Amino acid sequence: MTARTADPLGRVPVALVVPAALAVALLLVPLAAMVAAADPAAILDALRSPALQDALWLSVLTSTLAMLVCLALGLPLAWLLARVAFRGCRLVRALVTVPMVLPPVVAGIALREAFGRGGLLGAPLLGATGFAFPYTTWGVVLAHVFVSLPFVVISIEGGLRSAGQEYDAAAATLGASRWTTFRRVTVPLALPGIAAGMVLGWARSLGEFGATITFNGNYPGTTQTMPTLIYVARQADGDTALALSLVMLAVSIGILVALRDRWLVPG
Repeated sequence: MTARTADPLGRVPVALVVPAALAVALLLVPLAAMVAAADPAAILDALRSPALQDALWLSVLTSTLAMLVCLALGLPLAWLLARVAFRGCRLVRALVTVPMVLPPVVAGIALREAFGRGGLLGAPLLGATGFAFPYTTWGVVLAHVFVSLPFVVISIEGGLRSAGQEYDAAAATLGASRWTTFRRVTVPLALPGIAAGMVLGWARSLGEFGATITFNGNYPGTTQTMPTLIYVARQADGDTALALSLVMLAVSIGILVALRDRWLVPG
């Protein structure tokens, strides 16, 4: 048995260990209490519930569609922020991060003013096509894109920066255009960061509540996702809401496992 090597920097101060342990407990205890309080029979009943199945399917579907949109829009934006020094770059990055700190309800109101039936873009869209985003599944996708896109862009930008620009420069010296370099050099090297950004954005989308219910309401089969279903269940039956919450906890743990190589392995 190999003896553990002593830290060359000395003992870890108790003044740092204690608050660190309290931080872990603060995060872990509520989750453990939720698991301990759950009734297995209620969980099985919830899993058999058509409402849960519909809401879970809708959550997965809208989150996946939102991530496809985020990839199509976010990857080019992240590349511009990471690779191109243009005037206003810092301002664009700051604007991209605004939805990350915006209260979800405010995000829903902003979406309504822009894409609602009488909104800045929604009114012309309704007049031209007869289609309106609010209270539709596509409205849920739009809300998910709005709140998740910043997470995707910032994560992918970090992946692109960590890939380094020397390979792009080498490809350019061999005559590759920027588009060719982007497709064949930059993106393949940054794939782990891109994948992590997509999973993070998908998780954020899956848990979205405030913007979704403000912009789209809560209609079963159309706009009722898992978070909004849990909110409704909490008003009527705490045990059902607890069971539904455990389902979401299991999904969240699955997402964490998917990101283990990026966030759970020390560098």
